[in-house]
Parts: sequence; C-alpha cells; structure tokens
Amino acid sequence: MSGSSESRYIRLEVISGKDLQVPSERIPAGIYVSINVDSRRRWKSAISVLSSDESVAWGDTVTLPSNASPALSIEIRASYELGRILGRGEVIGKLQILWDELLDHEDHPFDLSFRAVRGVKPSIKLKVAVVHACDDQNGALFDSLVDCEIAPDTDAGHVRLARYVRRERVSYLNDVIEHFQLVLNQCPVGHPDRATALTNLAWVRLVGYIQNDVEDIDTTTSLFRDALALRPQHHPDHPLSLYNLTEALNWRHDKKGTVADICEAAQLYHELLPLCPEGTYLRSIAAGKNGVDYVIDKCNNLPTDASDEGIHLRRVVLELCPLGHQLRARTLDKLARAVRARFNQHGSIDDLDTSIQLRREAVFLCPEGHAGRDTRLNNLAFSLMSRFKHQGNPNDLDEAIYLYEEALHLRPVGHEFRDGSLDNLGRALVHRFKQRNDIEDMTRAISLYREALTLCPPGHPHRDITLHNFAHTLKTRYEKSQVSEDLNEAIDQYRESLRLTRLDHPERHRNLYNLSSALCSRFTQVQKNEDVEEAIALCQESLAALSSLHPDRYSSYMRLQEAYLSRYQILHNPADLSLAVENFRLASRHPTQGFPRRIVEAINWARQAEVYQHESALEAYQVCFELFDSHVMTRSSIISRREAATAVVGAQSLPVDAASCAIRRDNLRHAVELAEQGRGQQWSLASRLRNPVEDLESANPALARDYLELSKRVSDAAQSSATVTDRAAADQAATEYRKFTRQWEAAVAQIRDVPAFSRFLLPPSYSDLQAAARQGPVIILIASKYSCSAIIVPTSGGPHHVPLSSVTLADLTNLKDRFARAIREASQMTPKQSRTDLIVLLRILWNEIMLPIVNVLRHDLKLKYCRIWLCPTAAFTSIPLHAAHPFRTNPDGSREPCLEDLYICSYTPTLSALVRSRQMMKKRVTPSFATIGQGQPGAGKGKVLLAVDSELELVHKLVPATAKRTTISGDAATRAGALEALQQSTWVHLACHGKQDPKQPYNSHFVMRDEDLTLLDIMERDIPHAEFAFLSACHTAVGDEETPDEVIHLAAGLQFSGFKSVIGTLWQVDDSVAQHVVKAFYENMFKDLKDGGAMDCTKAAWALNRATHAVKTTVPLEQRMVFVHIGV
Repeated sequence: MSGSSESRYIRLEVISGKDLQVPSERIPAGIYVSINVDSRRRWKSAISVLSSDESVAWGDTVTLPSNASPALSIEIRASYELGRILGRGEVIGKLQILWDELLDHEDHPFDLSFRAVRGVKPSIKLKVAVVHACDDQNGALFDSLVDCEIAPDTDAGHVRLARYVRRERVSYLNDVIEHFQLVLNQCPVGHPDRATALTNLAWVRLVGYIQNDVEDIDTTTSLFRDALALRPQHHPDHPLSLYNLTEALNWRHDKKGTVADICEAAQLYHELLPLCPEGTYLRSIAAGKNGVDYVIDKCNNLPTDASDEGIHLRRVVLELCPLGHQLRARTLDKLARAVRARFNQHGSIDDLDTSIQLRREAVFLCPEGHAGRDTRLNNLAFSLMSRFKHQGNPNDLDEAIYLYEEALHLRPVGHEFRDGSLDNLGRALVHRFKQRNDIEDMTRAISLYREALTLCPPGHPHRDITLHNFAHTLKTRYEKSQVSEDLNEAIDQYRESLRLTRLDHPERHRNLYNLSSALCSRFTQVQKNEDVEEAIALCQESLAALSSLHPDRYSSYMRLQEAYLSRYQILHNPADLSLAVENFRLASRHPTQGFPRRIVEAINWARQAEVYQHESALEAYQVCFELFDSHVMTRSSIISRREAATAVVGAQSLPVDAASCAIRRDNLRHAVELAEQGRGQQWSLASRLRNPVEDLESANPALARDYLELSKRVSDAAQSSATVTDRAAADQAATEYRKFTRQWEAAVAQIRDVPAFSRFLLPPSYSDLQAAARQGPVIILIASKYSCSAIIVPTSGGPHHVPLSSVTLADLTNLKDRFARAIREASQMTPKQSRTDLIVLLRILWNEIMLPIVNVLRHDLKLKYCRIWLCPTAAFTSIPLHAAHPFRTNPDGSREPCLEDLYICSYTPTLSALVRSRQMMKKRVTPSFATIGQGQPGAGKGKVLLAVDSELELVHKLVPATAKRTTISGDAATRAGALEALQQSTWVHLACHGKQDPKQPYNSHFVMRDEDLTLLDIMERDIPHAEFAFLSACHTAVGDEETPDEVIHLAAGLQFSGFKSVIGTLWQVDDSVAQHVVKAFYENMFKDLKDGGAMDCTKAAWALNRATHAVKTTVPLEQRMVFVHIGV
C-alpha cells in the first residue's frame, strides 16, 4: 500500500445487506448502517426499506481519514421511523474491524458478516478504496454522538424488548413498558416525537398481549390509533402506522371475536396495500397469511349483511383479492350473496345483475375438477333463477337448469349436499313446467323432491325448506290437474314446514302466504269457511313480517287478493270485492317486484274487474300499459322487447279490451287514447329515440343536445347488445343499456319541467292524436271479446262510435280464416274464373262492418269522396277492409258503389305513426328515385321473377326526368346495395320476393342477391328525408300471428325509418299481373307533372285508387285487392 498515512483517506462504499433479521421480531421502517468515526463523530447511511427477502440496497459512500483510529465500529440498525427518528433504533449487528483488514480486499466488494440473529448471520457488502482527497459522501456525518434526553431511554427500550422476546420473562416486559412509558410521559401533545413514543409503547404492549402477559388490548389499540392520527396520509410513516393498527385489531378479533375489528382491519388493509410497493418486506408481511389473508378469511366468515355498509365492506375485501388470489372465488361469492340479499330487500335489478356477474367469475375460477365447483354452479344458478322470476327471461331459466344439472352430477349419492341440489333443480323444473307445460318436468321435479326428503329425515336442518318446496310442487300440479289429493298433501306439507320453521326465519313469510294460497284453493273446491279465514290471517301475518319495500310483499298482496276474491265468489259480499281490488292495486303497483309478475297481476285485475263489472277496470288497463311500457323498455334489443311482450299470457288482447271497456263506459276519447297506448308499442318505444326536437332546441338548446346524445347512446347500446351471444357479455351489455336508459329517462323528466313540454313523450292525448285526421277521418276498428265496434276520429270535434253489434270476435276470426282460404284458392284460378267465395266474403265485409261506418261518414259527418284512414286492430288487421264491396245493383240498374268508389282508403298502423309522418313532411329535399329489383335471387331463395327487369324499366320510363334516377338490379341488387339506395333516395320502387316471418316478424325480409334485407336492417336506419316507397313484393303489409296489434311488417318498418307514404301488399303478388297495377299507378301519380309540378307522395293513395279502377278488366280481383296504401 503506497502513500503517506498523514494525507491518506479511505473511501468506504456500503453497497447492500442480506439476511437482516430484527432481534425483537418487530417490522422495521428501514435499515441503515452506522460507523463510529471517532469518539465524537458518527456516520450513518440512508435508511433503506427492507426487501421481502430480508435484504437491503444502499449504495452509499463515506470518505474517512485513516488516522482517525486504528479500527472502525460498524453497526447495522433497524429504524422504526422513516421520518423524524427518535434514538438510534434497534441493533441488528455490531462489530469492530481494523483498517488494514478492510484494505486487504483491494478495491473489490466483499461481505462482512455479523453475529447470528435468530439463527441467521446478517451481513453487509462493502467496497474500500484509498483516495488522497476528501470527496462528497452520501449519508450523514454527525458532530456528536449525544442525542436528545429521551433517546437513551428509547434505545434501552429496544434492547430490553429484544431480551423479552428472546427469554419471555414478564419482568423484562415490565421493564420495557416502564422505559417506553417514561419516554411517552416526556412527549406531551404537540411534541414532535409523540407518535414514535406512542407506537413504541403500543408495540411492546401488543407483544405482551400476544404472549398473554398483558390483558388490556383496548389501551394498546388506542395508542396505535393515536399514533396513526399523528401520521396522516403522505407522512412517510403512515403505512407502517396503518399496519401496526391492523395487527392490534387482528389480535383483538382473534381473541375476542369483535366483528367491528376485522371490518376496520379490512378497510385499513385496503388503504395500506397500495402504499406498500411489491417486493418490500412490509408488503410481504401485510399480504401474507397472517396479514390480509387472515382478514379476508375472517370477513368471508361474517354473516351476510345486505346493508350498503356491509356491501361496501365486501367490495373492499374483494379488492384485497386480486386475480390469481386463492381466496378470490369465495370472496366473489360472498359479495354476490350480499348484493343478492339487498335485491331481496329492495328489488333493484342492478344488484341481481351484479350478483350474476360476480358468480360467473367465481365459476370461471373453479374449473372442472375444482373442489368448490359444485357450490359455485349452484350459487350462479340460484341468482339466475332470481332474475328469471323478476324479469321473465327464459334464457335465464334454461341456463339455471343446465347449471343445476351439472352441480347435481358433481354431488352423487352419498354427497353431503346432494339434498340441496335435488331441491334446487326440482324448483327450477317446476318453474319451467309453469312456462311450457311439459309434464316431464313436473314428473321429474316430484321424483327429485321425494329423494330429497329421504335425505332430510325428521331432525335434519333443511327438512323445512324441502317440505315447503315439495308442497309448492304439488300445489302447482294441482293447478293443472285439479286432483284434490295433490292439494291436500300440499297443505299437509306446508303445515309441517311452517311448524319446523323458526319464528325469526327470514323467509318464514313465504311459508305463510303459500299455505294461504293452498287453503284458498281448497276453499274454492269444498267451500269450508275456516280455510279462507285462515288463508286471510296467514297473509296478513306475512305482510306484518315484511318491510314496506320488500319485494315479497307483492306475493302477500296477491295471495290476499285471491282469498278475498274467492270469498266474494261464494258469499257475494261487496266488501270482499273491494278488498280484492285494493290488493290487486297494491300488488301490481309494488315498486320492488319485477315487471312480469306485476303485469300478470294487473291483467288478472282487469279481467276480474270486467267479470264483476267493477269500476276499477279502466284503471287496471292503464296500469297494464304503464307496466308493459316500463318492462319492454328494460330490454336492450328490438327482438328481446318483442319476446318480452309476447311472453305474458293474455296480454295480446289488452289494447282492444281496454278500448272496448272505455267505449262501454261512454268514454270515447279515452278509448282512442287506450287503443293507441296499447298498440304498436314496439314502434312507439323505438320512435322515442328519434323524436323530433326542433321546438325543444328553440326553448332549451343544451337540454335538446343532451337528450339527442343520450338517445343515440341508448340506441347504440341496444344495437350492440343485439349482436352479443356470450351470456356474461350479454349481461354486461344489458347493464350498460339500463345505465344509459336511466340517464335518458332523467333527461326526459328534466324536459318535462320546461314550460310547454310537460307531456314530452307521454302517451298522446285525444287532442294530440286528432292531428292524424287533419286530411280526413281515421277509423279505428276494435275487435275485442267484449265487443266489436269502430271509432271514427274526425278532423275536428269528438269521436263517433259505430257499434258493430252483429259481429263478434269469433265471427271476425272465422272471416279472417275464410279470406285466407279464398285468396289461396283464387290464386290457383285462371283470370276468367269467377271468384265467387271471395265475392261472398267481400259482401259480408261490406254489410256487417263497413256499411255501418260508411253511413256515419256520409250521413252524420257529411263526408263524400275524400280520404279516409283505416286503423284496424286484432283480427281486423288480417281482413282486407279497403276492398269491402256490396256487389249489388240499384233498382235503376246502376252498380251500388263499393268503399273505394266512395272514399280514397289508406291504412295506418297507429295514429301516432301518421302524425309523425306528417310532422316529418316539413323536411322536403330534391327528389331522387331508386328502382331496386332482384328477379334471380339464387338457389333456395325462391323462384325466378321473370317480369322484374321489365317492371324496373317501365317504372324508370314513367318517373319524371326531373328526378335523379338510379336503377339497381341483378348482381348489384345486394343487401348492402339496397340499403345504400334506401338511404340515399327519397323515392324507392322495390320489386323482388318479399317474405313475412309469422313467428319472428323482425326477420321478415326482401330477398336480395346475397343476403336478405331484413325488417331489422331497415328499422336500424333513420332516413328523415325519405318520402315514398312502392313495395312490389309479397306479404309486405301483413303482421305476425302472435302480436297483430304491434303491426310489425316491412311496410311499417319503411314508414318508421322515414318513408311517409308506402304501398305494400297483403298477400302473394303475381309479378307479371302486378305490372298492370304498377303502370297504372305511376301514370296517375305523375300525370300532372308535365306542366312542371312537383313530385308529391301524398297523391299515392289517390293514384292507387285510380289504378285499381283502371285495371279491373285485366287484373283479377285478388291481385287488385292485394295492394294497400300506408301513410300520408
């Protein structure tokens, strides 16, 4: 070694340390190295955070004079503060080493080991070099080794704590407590070291408590809490203070079982873990089995708490279980259980959706072979069943049964939970039996329950539940078969179940109202007063057990209604009928029950009110429409809305029955309103999102902008959800759709607060609807089982009632079927053959239906040759009303005029559709005319239409040259090409195959070269500038069989998308014969344009009227009748 010792300096680099265990086993804030330079000075490295592998990286350097002393004193110390430090911390290792020993390593890193701590030798890595000048250094060089007065006591306390941990003598513990208490006494409120003093005292007391040497944990917890309060967020010692408090709470919970402690610990861990970087020692301890895992496990064992606070805690605990955490699946299920319990209390569908979403993930985390898969499958199925009962979606029911089947397979004979799976699957099969009436479901359900009962003998904790569900199954079978043995056995099982159920059981109310229902059924059968009296008392008891918003109050109201109505039917006490109606009202309006059940109850209310002539009938119908509207709006896609609308038995006739009821009560204006509100709901819901807002834009531009933006979001969400096939993704899409719908509804409510907009998007009033009759009367034809009649809405004044007293709904159904048969037969005849059957039917149509209406038009309203609009309902929608004909001659030999001789007939799906088309007529643009034809659709898509090309050429010639004309045919007539033409043209003529799907009308379509152009495709386009469409294709203006009052067909779809005036067809069209009608139509349509007139779509009805008259000698009767006009 060279150089003079007097001028020589030594640069010492402290690189890292490893195996650094603290003697007292306390969690340090950090580790540092201390070097005594001489008797008065000391160098200290930076305090570095300990890693999870008990190592530290420093990289600090110090330059020291080599002549200061012959040896160095080096210490490794644990600091319990990262901020202000009190004392020097706890010694991990200490040794003295000569300079020469250090310099022997010649500028190479080397390890320096210390005495073992808890069986492991700590070490630090150093590097030494000789330098000839004192350069910059890291760490801190103190002038003195003397600290503040309380530091020695603090350091002594650390030493004594390590000794207590090592030897576990109480006297040592008392000594430590005394030292730290002395320090705390000298750190009053406001002292900068008070938080450290509090923490040191609290920690030693906690160690003593863990060893059962200190009994008081509450004082310890308070000390930690006070220390945390002095170290708020962003304080460097905040994370360690959080950890210390969690330790105290965990130990107090472990020994005392205090629920509040484990809940608070979860909240603290939720705050702590993000503050602990991965790889740190504190993180490894906090996230370990004795830290957060302990808290998660204990929280998962807590009883289900459906309060907002309880669910918030569950969410916090779930966030403590990231993806891959072993406890995540169970934690997901616990949160799902809590939100589903809240659903049971308050009926929020969002809670139920959340429960399903969580349980789907839990199932995913338990793949085949996982020990907990059966439980996760059962729980997911349970939530799906709840949603099915709330919303009525059959997909949920089918998926639940599939999952229950899989769970049962995983619980073979001998499995401890097999009885639960048998019970669950049996209950789901009973629900499916109610939906689809498949007796195999009922037979299997009863078999499953009988097996479950053998597994739940007397004394079994689940016997009451199995008895109750078995009784429900027997009662359901009785309702179908009326076998009294089933009913009596059900009552016996219900009674036994009720006897076994604790008075404080949260679902005891279900036993009460279900037993009530069974007793009520027996009263109806055998008329024993004690049965109905007990039934009423049981329902009243069940109501008393439920909060005002509990969803199950609906069932109690429903069962109570049954009891009162049953008693009224036997004893005829008017008070019982009033009580039954009041419970109908309460059940159907109960806000936390799902819409499908409430709709069923409201329909039943309306039916019973009709039977007993109760004054509440109109109110019941109104409730039905309101509930239907709300229910269908919850469905995100157009197709799912129709499925929801058709799923409820008996709902299809509500519009006409409601209108009939209002007519019979001499309230014609309300009859018009009800017929409109109940019909065409699919169009009404869809059109809300396209409602013109010009007036609102003038009154409140910002609100109009928000409304339009939200309407687009709802529409986009609906379209995107329609393409989703994955069930989890579909659930998520539905949740997103509902979120936007609620925002949209809030915007609508805000608009209604604006002056002059109080009825924005509310069902239209009679005065609103009368705008449809601006150019001529609208005739609504009502076909109800209660009465058949017509209402004429004139241009001004009140509506006129035309009773069709000789016609019943059965007559109309028969007439509809006869028309369909006669038209089929006529299509097989030659043009010269007489259409005798068709003529007979048209004469009946004239005499029984249209003549009474014409008499009112001519004699009461004094209307002659003018436009009229027909708005048929129910069975009337399938009857060619416009073609009504007397086929008689007058005494003077002249032909008696038919309907189309007297008036120019148009149809409208609803009055609102006509009003909307008229409103949009303001937006006129330069006309453009597209002819679209596809005569060779391809294999399997229909026969070749030989006349299509010549028809397109004919139309092209007849269209005025002033219009921009486009023709698309052959290979260019694809789905995309047709859609583009529809969107870019104001006038369209379409010649091709048209096919109405009677089961799923949204799949009705025009046949193109590649893919079908569906009704759904058309509806998704908004073409406000469109004016006229001629649909020279089959079946374009006939609705579906299930929901005729929804008027879902291709012509209505084009009208909805923006075409104000549409010509469609009621049945099959002969394309070669149709050319005659097409030629005559366009000749009449454009005959005045030679003088420079404008193309006018409002002339279409007149032009069609003239055309059918012009081709009488060349076109058969059924082919003249097939064309109808819809719109303005």
